Amino acid sequence: MNIRGPYGRRAFLTTAGAALAAPAFLNGRVLADQKPIRVGFITPQTGPLAFFGEPDEFLLTRFKPVLEKGAGGRSIEIVVRDSQSNPNRASELANQLALKDEVQLIVTAGGPDTVVPVADQAEANGIPMIGTACPWQPFVFGRNSSPEKGFDWTYLFAFGLEDVIAAYLGLWSTIETNRKVGLLFANDADGNAWGDPKFGFPPALTKAGYTFVDTGRYTPLAEDFTAQISKMKAAGVDIVAATMIPPEFFAFWSQAKQQRFHPKPATIGKSLLMPTTLDAIGAPGDGLSSEVAWHPSYPSRSTTTGDTSARLAADWEKDTGKQWTQPVGLKHALKDVAIDVLQRTDDPQQPDSIIKAIKATGTDTVLGTVGWSKTEIRNVAKTPIVGGQWRMTGGKFDIAVCANPTSATIPVADKLHALV
Repeated sequence: MNIRGPYGRRAFLTTAGAALAAPAFLNGRVLADQKPIRVGFITPQTGPLAFFGEPDEFLLTRFKPVLEKGAGGRSIEIVVRDSQSNPNRASELANQLALKDEVQLIVTAGGPDTVVPVADQAEANGIPMIGTACPWQPFVFGRNSSPEKGFDWTYLFAFGLEDVIAAYLGLWSTIETNRKVGLLFANDADGNAWGDPKFGFPPALTKAGYTFVDTGRYTPLAEDFTAQISKMKAAGVDIVAATMIPPEFFAFWSQAKQQRFHPKPATIGKSLLMPTTLDAIGAPGDGLSSEVAWHPSYPSRSTTTGDTSARLAADWEKDTGKQWTQPVGLKHALKDVAIDVLQRTDDPQQPDSIIKAIKATGTDTVLGTVGWSKTEIRNVAKTPIVGGQWRMTGGKFDIAVCANPTSATIPVADKLHALV
């Protein structure tokens, strides 16, 4: 694992392994009781999804006092593993954490290509798991289950595609278009879910009175989008909806400009979560839009640390010198929920005890309240998502919340402006 940033390896390992500093006692039973509670944390710190892992060091440092305090007199040790943005690697790591590292709980975030394979292994090994930053549809349907059936060991708190679609439609409703949408999805877990003919964008667009052109499923990490752009131009598409990783989006948007394809809104999932993507594009990125899974304007507060969304974003920028990003809030909430669960668990050594605590969760995070007791989708707790637009001001990109159709408590700053 490559430890970088303002904290360095020493601070990171001190945080992740804070439990090792716990006092030891000569009595064998007491020694056993003082062993830390081990939590496996699978996160993409390298590869094309590395932006999801960027906040990890900062947050482990921020949660250090809470980890040292732990639960039930035992500190909490976070065992960090880098998925390298590879689903197969994520699966292998989850298996290792369960069988070799003997963790009591696994947590993960980083889209379906991280969360789904980790969940599959946790379920197979009977290890409690909590994930986030993944729409619930690939988590449920992508694992051959249903909202009614669910799972025994694996839980998710996140938005659904229905919320993403509502946010996109809310954005587009404020500008004049011909209501023709070009769909651009990869042949991966995310793309296949977004383009699913039963629960993805196609049926929702038809129901809302839009027509669409599905350009098919491109190969992940594709570099040539000429065929897809030509297909959208020929159909007279005014709107683009996509979910892409940054390298794919860079290629697509550059080629769209070269081919004089100018959609009025281009709303792009996943790759536009980070301002660094916009910084790399420069002026052609002004006005692009996307879903927003966390924003400093979210009006909620963490029970565990007392952080508000505004304070968390400000401290991130002060401590790292970088602009806030959505994964900062998502990963903060993940630690919030995991710690809350362990603090309410009667016996962390017993998986059934942890599951009992998960089911009874009702904790406040910077995303809002997370709980599984009143959900209509087994094993899934819904969290807010809104639509936003990136605007360049003074050479810096900021994202403004422009649509909140399913999350009325999150304030809207402005309406969407057309790109052309």
